[in-house]
Amino acid sequence: MAIIQERSRTRRQRLLDSALEVFTRYGYNDAAIDEIARASETSKGGLYFHFPSKQALFLALLDDASEALLRRVESAMASEADPLERGDAALREVLHAFGSHRLLARLLLVEALGAGKEFTTKLNDLHAAFAALIADCLDDAVVAGQIPPLDARLAAHAWYGAVNQVVLRWLMTGEPQQLEETYPALRSLLLFGVTGAGDEQRR
Repeated sequence: MAIIQERSRTRRQRLLDSALEVFTRYGYNDAAIDEIARASETSKGGLYFHFPSKQALFLALLDDASEALLRRVESAMASEADPLERGDAALREVLHAFGSHRLLARLLLVEALGAGKEFTTKLNDLHAAFAALIADCLDDAVVAGQIPPLDARLAAHAWYGAVNQVVLRWLMTGEPQQLEETYPALRSLLLFGVTGAGDEQRR
């Protein structure tokens, strides 16, 4: 039984890996189930055994990709005790994850947006989960006296939006050549946004 389950998991992962390549190459609407089955060296019937429809396959792909990204970010943050350093670790890990896996970036930031309402909801869930991690860091930084009081939830969504735009620009233009090159400027901008808030409040 264990061997059968392991084979099933391996086959499912192969289907997801192939689906990622096909969806990012053709887009959700033009991606064909036949092409995914061929790329994964699986029969069409075998594909439908794991995923009853193209929509179900794409949703599973989004779920797996989102969960993997959040796990990576949470793991990077867990190694830092300082609140602002935790936020910094999250920024570095997101840029590294997308920079080292361009297909993942295209799936989450480009292809899913045009796939329909249900997929947009999945993306909003990912955005909210990431923003919640950053908001917790900012709240802790306020308590520690590192930054002035602020609307941490609003600031966290602004952080995520800024990162999204930088990654999208990289995907569309190829600039800079390495996504991680944006880290110093983006870090300075985001930190100024929260540490500089005190100056604005005192005016």
